[in-house]
Amino acid sequence: MVEVDKAKLDAMAENHQGIVAIVPPFDYCDVEDILQEAQSKNEDPFILILDGIEDPHNLGALIRCCEGAGAHGIIIPKNKAVGVTPTVIKSSAGAAEHLAVCRVTNLASAMDKLRDRGVWIYACEADGQPYDKVDYKGPIAIILGSEGFGVSRLLKEKSDFVLSIPMYGELNSLN
Repeated sequence: MVEVDKAKLDAMAENHQGIVAIVPPFDYCDVEDILQEAQSKNEDPFILILDGIEDPHNLGALIRCCEGAGAHGIIIPKNKAVGVTPTVIKSSAGAAEHLAVCRVTNLASAMDKLRDRGVWIYACEADGQPYDKVDYKGPIAIILGSEGFGVSRLLKEKSDFVLSIPMYGELNSLN
């Protein structure tokens, strides 16, 4: 710990409340680490694949929900998507410290690795079968698409199943 004057803190952070922590960048894991996490708990893998989430608040909320739901990890792309930033960590309300996040160059290749390990892949899209009519037993990965475009065509085609959440209100999508 180092004591500094307020001007130094102001230069380091806009809203510091008298303290600033300097931390290393977020430590991403590998797909294999997520699978090992499930195996260490003697559970079938439960993984979320996020296809192009751009809003850091959305990523933080998804991390928080997944951690609370018992997911073993999240897989995100390196490009055209938000990474784990301070805003994501804050939005996750601490869940980012407890859930494995893997950042990959190619989501389709990551899906192939998961499939090789017996994981069933479910894409969430408007034209799928209702989510509450699906048996989720066994090792699964669920793909959620970007806020603007949904799940990409390639990932949807590579999926084993397509699910949807029926919408009864005025909006046609949760995206």
